[in-house]
Amino acid sequence: MRAMPRPFEIHVPEAVLQDLRERLARTRWPDAIPGTGWDYGADLACVQELCEHWRTTYDWRAHEAALNRYPQFMHQVDGVDLHYYHVKGNGPAPFPLLLVHGWPGSVYEFHHLIGPLTDPAAHGGDPADAFDVVIPALPGFGFSGKPRERGWSISRAGAAFDTLMSELGYARYGVQGGDWGAIIASKMGSAHADHVAGIHLNMAIAPPIPGAAEDPEQQRFLEARQAFQAAETGYSNLQGTKPQSLGIAQADSPSGIAAWIVEKFRTWSDCDGDIESVYTKDQLLTNIMFYWAPNSIASAARIYYETQRDPAAFVYPKVEVPTAVADFPKEIYRAPRAWVEPRFNLQRYTSFPRGGHFAAMEQPEALLGDIRAFFRTIR
Repeated sequence: MRAMPRPFEIHVPEAVLQDLRERLARTRWPDAIPGTGWDYGADLACVQELCEHWRTTYDWRAHEAALNRYPQFMHQVDGVDLHYYHVKGNGPAPFPLLLVHGWPGSVYEFHHLIGPLTDPAAHGGDPADAFDVVIPALPGFGFSGKPRERGWSISRAGAAFDTLMSELGYARYGVQGGDWGAIIASKMGSAHADHVAGIHLNMAIAPPIPGAAEDPEQQRFLEARQAFQAAETGYSNLQGTKPQSLGIAQADSPSGIAAWIVEKFRTWSDCDGDIESVYTKDQLLTNIMFYWAPNSIASAARIYYETQRDPAAFVYPKVEVPTAVADFPKEIYRAPRAWVEPRFNLQRYTSFPRGGHFAAMEQPEALLGDIRAFFRTIR
């Protein structure tokens, strides 16, 4: 018998919040070489300031109430409970749209876009642009269930999301995502093209084409990718090989999770080194709470391990469903149009002057406008 969606609200027990405050108060901080800032990783003073705000000022209950304003559900798919938002659109013909996050993000990345996407008229838009929005937490992430067996790579996650959309009654739908969400959207566009009407990506994974090094524009993309691979991929190598070793430490230390995640938000965002020029402390901490409160930091990291061992993860035919790419200048994996076109049925490629890896939070209006414009051609 098929499992049915169950209404769900986020409610973190008070004992978990009290334990969090006590752990933050007891943090044993390491030393740091004076004047090194972020050179060795997370800046000690910055993380200490954030954690003190977390301990003394941050009001999880206020954010929890805001998160619970939209309808949420749990639905078991392939043996794992998926936590997701499902918000119906207000317009003449709302189009179903699956929004998929990545690491170290969460469903919270999209939370402030739910209103404009589902009820555009109430936010100064055209009611014809309304979407039915489904925002699932990846298996092992946030309040979704933690897989109890091997094999939950992006291929299996994409299949689970296609099943979820089908069981919600959507035979045809669009997908949008960045980070793992973009990779899963691409995989779904290939493997589930009978259901996926189009995909919108703010991170396109595409290899360089022959002769790329001879073209000045493509050479800039090559150099940026090579620099990222050389200096910024230690996290991926660790989580792809020994995630549990790191997870044991992080599950015991909220300050450890904060350091690990906030360093990525600073490095991968278009913030010129000043993270609070883009995000408030409360925004950073609310996202971090999706890893701390349900103790999902280790189970989330395993997506790297599983995907590295999935031979089909990045091997698939050209994605033939209509594809749009929103290109933000500080995205960690950028691909110019010339690289994307051989890999996808590219219908739209838009370059923006500002923005980085977390586009839904960094440049919400730009991303929203591009999503609306692309799916007008798909509806």
